[in-house]
Amino acid sequence: MSHDQSPKVRKVFTDRNGGISTGAYASFNLGDHVGDDPAAVAHNRQRLANVLGLDVGRLVFMEQIHSPNVTEVTADHLASVVGAGAAGSTASAGATGSTDTPASPEIEATDALITTLRGTALIVLTADCVPVLLSDEDAGVIAAVHAGRMGARNGILRRTIARMEDLGAVPSNIHALLGAAASGENYEVPQSMAADVESKLPGSATTTAKGTHGLDIRAGLTRQLLSLGVRSIDADPRCTIDPEHADRFFSYRREGTTGRQAGVVWMP
Repeated sequence: MSHDQSPKVRKVFTDRNGGISTGAYASFNLGDHVGDDPAAVAHNRQRLANVLGLDVGRLVFMEQIHSPNVTEVTADHLASVVGAGAAGSTASAGATGSTDTPASPEIEATDALITTLRGTALIVLTADCVPVLLSDEDAGVIAAVHAGRMGARNGILRRTIARMEDLGAVPSNIHALLGAAASGENYEVPQSMAADVESKLPGSATTTAKGTHGLDIRAGLTRQLLSLGVRSIDADPRCTIDPEHADRFFSYRREGTTGRQAGVVWMP
């Protein structure tokens, strides 16, 4: 795992190593929607919670649908979701043989989570899309964003920054951390798609290493962040599609059936 930490906010990206999933999901798959053994996923999520020093019930996942939807995780909301999860989402016995694993809450139909709660980890799952972790330490506001092509095109990041401002964040105080994702060198798309995304997310259209039309979503998001007044921006430049990183990252484009790595942000 890679870390970006401060006394007030912590940000972590996982890779595909360190878990118990097998086959196409080997080994630290954290996605429960990709066909992996549910017991293995539950075990991996518990392992993540242990490493972070949090209760697995405080790891908040999203039902990501490539939308511009942003959801604030509140104490009441979290309590109701945790209660529902505890009542009905124990993992069935599978290849690992484990049962009755505590559930992590999942927020339905959203692609960004925001909270002011401490001890609550917001998690975004990716396998080529851009994971964006945001924080304003002074305001005590954090966010995790799933910025896939459609969500980025339709303003998921802009909407998230606006919601953070509603909670007291100031763009010039926000730190943004973008994780490993599909790079412009390898993310090949039709010309019409590149032009469409560029019209909504300027700076994203590019040319691939093959000389074809491509998209660099991280470049477009960085430009958008700067336009919104966010000045503290860091990014992992590695490409999830690149075969050179096949032993580190899951990639839907490269593998088809595959797992998901996570971006995690929380306030201790």
